[in-house]
Amino acid sequence: MQGAGSVLRTGMGQTITQKILAQHAGRDRVAPGDNIWVDVDTLMTHDVCGPPTIGIFQREFGEDANVWDPDKLVILPDHYIFTEDPHARRNIEILRDFAAKHKLKHYFDVGTARYKGVCHVALAEEGFNRPGTVLFGTDSHSCTSGAFGMFSTGVGNTDAALIMGTGKIWVKVPETMRFVFEGKLPPWLMAKDLILSVIGDIGFEGGTYRALEFDGEAVFDLSMEERMTLTNMAIEAGGKNGIIAADQKTVDYVEARTDAPYEMVSSDSDARYLFEKVYDVSTMEPVVAKPHRPDNRAAVSEVAGTKLDRAYIGSCTGGKYEDFLAAAQILEGNRVQVDTFVVPASTEVSKQLREQTLGGKTLWQVFLDAGCKMGHASCGACLGGPVDTFGRTHGTEVVISTTNRNFPGRMGSKQSAVYLASPLTVAASALHGEITDPRTVLV
Repeated sequence: MQGAGSVLRTGMGQTITQKILAQHAGRDRVAPGDNIWVDVDTLMTHDVCGPPTIGIFQREFGEDANVWDPDKLVILPDHYIFTEDPHARRNIEILRDFAAKHKLKHYFDVGTARYKGVCHVALAEEGFNRPGTVLFGTDSHSCTSGAFGMFSTGVGNTDAALIMGTGKIWVKVPETMRFVFEGKLPPWLMAKDLILSVIGDIGFEGGTYRALEFDGEAVFDLSMEERMTLTNMAIEAGGKNGIIAADQKTVDYVEARTDAPYEMVSSDSDARYLFEKVYDVSTMEPVVAKPHRPDNRAAVSEVAGTKLDRAYIGSCTGGKYEDFLAAAQILEGNRVQVDTFVVPASTEVSKQLREQTLGGKTLWQVFLDAGCKMGHASCGACLGGPVDTFGRTHGTEVVISTTNRNFPGRMGSKQSAVYLASPLTVAASALHGEITDPRTVLV
């Protein structure tokens, strides 16, 4: 399951991460450990971190200060939005007032036709993810955008406020770890299985402040949505960023959504890597992350039969269209045995579920007929939140979920136990009320 051994590559070339950072620092090259000022192409924030970022910006730059470039600031409320919680509602009011004051055209307000859903998925759908660019977001899973051959990472509110005022940020160039997935992906494996295997191998601190670069035939066979799952969870190993070189699939996806300029960048053949690991996907099997850490990996076959109280399909990691398509192929014509929540990551995904068909029914109807509970496009229960958050875990439930974190209290109750898995594994498990290997139900 762990693939081939690890090697240290000691060439003098530049990795894709180094090249992008060098370009945005006005340099020919950079080395790991260099501290550089970089120009930022896009700053993203949302309803949780946006208000404190705005507060720091106004305190440091002045109440009447302008943001550095209104066209490069993207605000996507998505976390605690379908709630009556007064603090969460106040956060939306702060964002709304700030967007109006600064005439921000990239504010996607909840409760309007412009609302998009989970920020990381919406960034891709709206064409903000472009090869060779630099994106910072006030969310640790901003590394998701690295699937498009760009440098993207999360920052705190103070750093975001500095970017908001200047368009620049001080960055230490990370070392790069390279993970190569060779071979053709079997039908029972998804990107979630690949990244959980990586995190299980190196541990949830193994990639701390390092770039995690993904390569190999199996990676480039993946769709853009599946690639986003790989880079999304780089942070679960402590990574500074996850990244995949752009190819024709990237170009097709990007150019269907924006005509903004971009530059494709790839690592040199003699680039220096701190660590390299090669996997043969034909030898891999479905995996889960057991409670209460993303690196607590086990083969599904090892934990099969574990009784469940809930199943959850959603989030920036597991709420994309292809995640639901995979789950629907298992749930079609069957009934779930435990409460199963389906929460699209974006309004576009929700629309696709209502329009695309499987076996003569829309995917939305497939889930309804299977007994699933459908939610609004949002982060939903992934981050717990207010007591009226959709699908929130309240007690001592055992949950299997397509989300990205399973720390105590992450999805609500600290007494719950969350298993992380692919949509295929979650769907197969929902059918039986216990953790189930998808290979036993796939036909």
